[in-house]
Amino acid sequence: MMELAIKGSKSTVKVSEAAFDRPYSEALVHQVLNAYLAGARSGTKATKSRSDVRGGGRKPWRQKGTGHARAGTIRSPIWRGGGHTFALRPRDFSQKVNRKMYRGAMQAILSELLRQDRFEVVDGFDLEEPKTKALKAKLADYGDSRVLIITENVGPNLYLASRNLRNVNVIDSAAIDPVSLVNTDKVIATVDAVNKIQEWLG
Repeated sequence: MMELAIKGSKSTVKVSEAAFDRPYSEALVHQVLNAYLAGARSGTKATKSRSDVRGGGRKPWRQKGTGHARAGTIRSPIWRGGGHTFALRPRDFSQKVNRKMYRGAMQAILSELLRQDRFEVVDGFDLEEPKTKALKAKLADYGDSRVLIITENVGPNLYLASRNLRNVNVIDSAAIDPVSLVNTDKVIATVDAVNKIQEWLG
């Protein structure tokens, strides 16, 4: 076990070394990030081939004697209004990642954030009213840095206050993902969120 200091307090929170002191593996993190981003692709694009385009059942002219090149359908890919030669089809871009690999990548990312002093623990992160100005004042020390706030349950006031801040993202501890963690300058997590994270990863 290791201890993380709580910002603005003399107390600490105990966390497992498995979740917050894992060596960084660039290859593992890269593979999991690619798989996560690939799984987010919709893969719904589609175009019509010559068999999907309506019409073209009749041969436009006879095979010989007209002076035209031979043609079997007006929906040929070389005709205007015809189908596509290599028509796009819906496809699944998702990649298989084992649960152990995914958890290992998350552990490596969190550990690296902690080593780089980009991970902070706070007692709580609540707002009395849904005011963007109040949240901005709370995060004044971070300037224009990209900040990710992780709480056990995102309250409505915090959610509403963060919507208009371009560099602030609020997320539930159960919904953290590798892309959100990597694409941020500072992570602020509540004690309850840290405990939930280490229950899952530790």
